[in-house]
Amino acid sequence: MAQNARQGNSGDRWDEAFDVVVVGYGYAGAVAAIEAHDAGSRVLLIEKMPDPGGISICSGGNVRTAEDADQAFEYLKVTCAGTTPDDVLRVLAEGMTEVPAYLERLAQVSGATLDWRSASGNYPFPGIDTFGYISIGSVPDFDPAECYPHVSSYLPIHRAAGVRLFKVIEDNLAQREVAIWLEARAERLLRGPEGDIGGLVIATRDGEKRVKVARGVILACGGFEADAEMQRQFWPEKPVLLAAFLGSTGDGIRMAQAVGADLWHMWNYHGTYGFKHPDPDYPYGIRSKRLPDWTPGRPPRSDVKMPWIVIDQAGRRYMNEYPPYMQDTAHRAMAAFDTLTQSYQRIPSYIVLDDDARGTYPLCSPTFNDRGMSFEYGDEALRALEDRIVFQADSIEDLAGKLGAEEAALRATIERWNTLCDAGEDVDFGRPSPSMMKIAKPPFHYAQVWPICSNTHGGPVHNAQQQIMDVFGQPIPRLYAAGEMGGVFGHLYLAGGNMAECFVGGWIAGRHAAGLEPWGVSVMASVPDRERPALREPRPARGATRA
Repeated sequence: MAQNARQGNSGDRWDEAFDVVVVGYGYAGAVAAIEAHDAGSRVLLIEKMPDPGGISICSGGNVRTAEDADQAFEYLKVTCAGTTPDDVLRVLAEGMTEVPAYLERLAQVSGATLDWRSASGNYPFPGIDTFGYISIGSVPDFDPAECYPHVSSYLPIHRAAGVRLFKVIEDNLAQREVAIWLEARAERLLRGPEGDIGGLVIATRDGEKRVKVARGVILACGGFEADAEMQRQFWPEKPVLLAAFLGSTGDGIRMAQAVGADLWHMWNYHGTYGFKHPDPDYPYGIRSKRLPDWTPGRPPRSDVKMPWIVIDQAGRRYMNEYPPYMQDTAHRAMAAFDTLTQSYQRIPSYIVLDDDARGTYPLCSPTFNDRGMSFEYGDEALRALEDRIVFQADSIEDLAGKLGAEEAALRATIERWNTLCDAGEDVDFGRPSPSMMKIAKPPFHYAQVWPICSNTHGGPVHNAQQQIMDVFGQPIPRLYAAGEMGGVFGHLYLAGGNMAECFVGGWIAGRHAAGLEPWGVSVMASVPDRERPALREPRPARGATRA
């Protein structure tokens, strides 16, 4: 393509034209499209995958709320440890107080009910008790398995909550004249005549389209949890398994970099440890059992048991297997690099448990948004999956041989653990006492575990208006980020915080972009009448294939 076409000068030929284009059809992109439309803009929402939802639809569906914005801000400030500006965090905190009313308006379209509950933050920071969760409780005449057969998440109840929320989002979009293109991949941003972002190149099923954008482009296309090369460059530990969605390959990050965007939080991801599927063609890791979160300094639940310990390749325990927020930081101890062997001795690690503990509960369940996958939940299906992941050893000697560890070291580890269980306190790593279970009765059971990334936080820096910032601290005109593409969490995560970011960041970006004066001539002036796009592309029936 010629250089003047890449620049998108006002005399260039455009294939399509809109006021606002939103890239990525998850929660953030959908909310941005809704708000830009309601502010009077002509909106295009694109998604590169065959189905919408992204990683959003795999979530638990619980959006973080706050009763007091000042307290929420104080908590977020400590959570981010100086990695995110105060004004950006304050806007998110204020938005959390507005989330319940916003979801209530969306829910009315579907006749859906809302569930709200108080739920403290994950760490003992100021403001911990101001938070809650809100989710969609029920949607009349909605069958998740029929509507979203390609979606699976870590628990059936969470699966239903996540897809219920997405169904409400889709119902709201269906009431609006928003053009939706699936299997449409944004490839490059184009500059307008004044150097602003004025359009983008999109690869569609019908070929490449050059789309003029009169007001703004909103990148809501997630992070880079499915991009191995970006992980190699930004993360110390490797390999890290992908949890749920193949579409998050850093496209938006690279497009933003190409026009000068600064980056933040690239090292930090929301993750845990879990299992590698025995089928080499299965593209996802499988997260370990999700246990209830607990807060340091507050009594842990007395009814929560964890039947395993985690050991390294030498047979030594090295971590608290049940940290306060297991789904956020449980992978971090695996990142240690052994300079003597020039290897990651904790990747993979192993879980070990005894025969009495083996049946405590299912150890894992798969998560994905992928029309090529399916999984029927149930004890029998989960047990069949685990039988391909979890193996058996008749004795500690046998276990050491199968793990490739020294028997003396492994035996000392298990004996030490059992001594701690008898004493009722993990003085070595601080695991909650009620969760501790001895490893005493053979046969013993074991499985490899790996770091697993649920989603990344890194990406383009944005300001309080969700405008993407360049490396000199200036907004890149007419370019926005929303959702997890450059999220605010740069140190520790707040459960449900990404969900809040999707809604708060989505509505801020959508409204701000729609409020800009359009550049150049009228939005449709450069597109001949016969080629002007339909306002909304019909969605195919669920399960239908597309060329």
